[in-house]
Amino acid sequence: MTLNLLNMLEEELLYVLALQRVKGIGDINAKKLIAHCGNAKNIFKEKKATLQKINGIGSFTIQHLSDTAYLKEAELELAYISKNNISTLYFEDLDYPTKLKHCVDAPILIFKEGNIEFTQSIISIVGTRNITSYGRDFCEKFIEDLVPFNPIIVSGFAYGVDICAHKAALKNKLQTIGVLAHGFEEIYPKAHKKYVSEMNKNGGFLTEFWHKDPLQRENFLKRNRIVAGISEATVIIESAEKGGSLVTADIANSYNRDVFAVPGRASDNFSKGCNDLIKRNKAAILTDAKDLIEMLNWNVGTKISNVIQKQLFIELSEVEQQIYDFLIENGKELLDIIAIQCNLPIHKTTSLLFNLEMKGVVKPLPGKLFEAV
Repeated sequence: MTLNLLNMLEEELLYVLALQRVKGIGDINAKKLIAHCGNAKNIFKEKKATLQKINGIGSFTIQHLSDTAYLKEAELELAYISKNNISTLYFEDLDYPTKLKHCVDAPILIFKEGNIEFTQSIISIVGTRNITSYGRDFCEKFIEDLVPFNPIIVSGFAYGVDICAHKAALKNKLQTIGVLAHGFEEIYPKAHKKYVSEMNKNGGFLTEFWHKDPLQRENFLKRNRIVAGISEATVIIESAEKGGSLVTADIANSYNRDVFAVPGRASDNFSKGCNDLIKRNKAAILTDAKDLIEMLNWNVGTKISNVIQKQLFIELSEVEQQIYDFLIENGKELLDIIAIQCNLPIHKTTSLLFNLEMKGVVKPLPGKLFEAV
């Protein structure tokens, strides 16, 4: 990447960050403005009269776009991002989570830490912070039974069901992602700080909040929409009659995603929420992993990735053969280098590598590395 291109990308990121901070602009209106003006920088340069013609953009918002304080704040955040090697996911980028991109209120920018690769199915697992032994046993067995399908397990890194799901994923060597309701400068709850390093090695963390943004009550709702939107399905394991996990279920339903709930005895306080979801047809009943596997049609086609056996005679396309031969000759190599050396665009290289992984001849490694099997 040339220095000029790098500077251009950093400049655009600066304006995207500033746009995040402008009062009166949420993610929906931000996308409207970007679509109308072409990019974030142009929004701040556009004439007020032109901006006023955009539906939903009022004089209050336009007035704040001329405030240079937002750009100064963005400069400080950009410096932190660069210094700490924080990855950013912009909603128009190819590496932005595909399913989340389809949600109208998805964040325009997400910060990523760790070794997260969005190359397989994603399942969100949430529930009460007061998990019982019944819920814990179900969660651990459920995730263990999903191992042949190699899904990414997403949760909110909170007490109870969340951390149980993360730990079970790590135990079974599945990638797991914690979606935070605050910036990277702090970890909540502090008791979970001991899991950060291991999660960063096999997954990591996502947040839409700047590094110094503290935990606030309203942040949980924002966090929950990412948990619901990023995944193929949301699973509720234990919930009282009211709770954040039920909100996540409602959001997932609004996104037309599959929602599953684990039933329990009518007298059990932390099964009442799940039982109610099932009773009101807001969630499918989940008694074991088989229910989810069948509902999502995972037992059809090529969903299984880590049980593929290398075949004796595998047919590769000409370009697949080119990538495979390159890896045989050079050993482990970065995605970017593979694309450059094979003269292919990144998005096509990613797709081809996934096809090769499905055929059992290439395997992914942490840090966007790949090697021939």
